Amino acid sequence: MRIAFISDIHGNATALEAVLADIKEKQIDQIVVLGDIAYRGPEPKHSIKLVQDLDATVIKGNADEWIVRGVQQGEVPDQALELMNQEREWAVSQLDQADIDYLSNLPSDLSFIKEGVTIHGFHATPSSLFDVVLPSASDAEITDKLTKDTEADIYLYGHIHQAYIRSVGGKTIVNLGSVGLPFDGITKASYATIEINKNTVSASIERVDYDIEKTIQAYKDNNYPNIDMMEQILRTGKNG
Repeated sequence: MRIAFISDIHGNATALEAVLADIKEKQIDQIVVLGDIAYRGPEPKHSIKLVQDLDATVIKGNADEWIVRGVQQGEVPDQALELMNQEREWAVSQLDQADIDYLSNLPSDLSFIKEGVTIHGFHATPSSLFDVVLPSASDAEITDKLTKDTEADIYLYGHIHQAYIRSVGGKTIVNLGSVGLPFDGITKASYATIEINKNTVSASIERVDYDIEKTIQAYKDNNYPNIDMMEQILRTGKNG
């Protein structure tokens, strides 16, 4: 049994298509999507459609919530609030009400058991779509924010766009990185796989090349309101 976990697509349909092709080539048995499907990319509607066409379990991320109700004060730096809401308004203009309702109605976390292995997935933390738990977090912070409320063998999340795998207190913690906007300096789409084979369980981070120039051109063709910043992130794999 091989499960692919993807998240933080952020409207980058070109990167998502490359990841889905890689998943197909690897003959993955199941796909799980941990949120942030459409906002901040040049193709929000196409990205939602690609996800909807999958036979996948999908949960909500903070950027999905922003599409639904806007970016609120305190959720981003004050100096970024106006621009990020301009980006949100642009994204909403590309969608119809059915797309927005789809994002609104997504659940916020998931738990399931495969071949005796319990898996808990969420976007940022089990209790928040917005809290940040970085790869450098202490074992105590990992336990307090990610694992203490729900018993599982493997915990997976997105949100920070920085992929890592770590063992804390006998639990495996996996951040998927980002399909559409990596922040860890690697300019490739990122996702995670969990493989369960009888008494063996393994986790891995997959990195996939995609056509960055095509995504940048899509920002330009679609008159995105924050092209320069998004191009810089795509070309460097870093946010700032």
